[in-house]
Amino acid sequence: MPATDRSLELARAAAHAAAEKLATTIVGIDVSEQLAITDVFVIASAETERQVGAIVDEVEDSLREMGSKPVRREGQRDGRWVLIDFGDIVVHVQHDEEREFYELERLWKDCPEVDLGAVGTEQGGR
Repeated sequence: MPATDRSLELARAAAHAAAEKLATTIVGIDVSEQLAITDVFVIASAETERQVGAIVDEVEDSLREMGSKPVRREGQRDGRWVLIDFGDIVVHVQHDEEREFYELERLWKDCPEVDLGAVGTEQGGR
């Protein structure tokens, strides 16, 4: 079953929030056919640890306004790769070096990409 409308709405909101804080690359991946625990991965990257934190805060604030609270947040202390689990979507905010090293898009290349409609960012990467 493809991602729900609510998941897509949250993913687009997360992408726009990341773009507001100048994320360098934003990608959405529909993992609903592969994972039972979530529908969409949103992956965004930043050049510095400080920017990673700013993106994370903006995403959380934006989705909270839509009535979605994070279930879990991991990796905040190091600021290199923060995962925010909202249940319907999981947002990965990675430092550019972690993004290049772990290549999450390559790991999930068999899943369809989601058009996030984020303006002013480089999208893609697969």
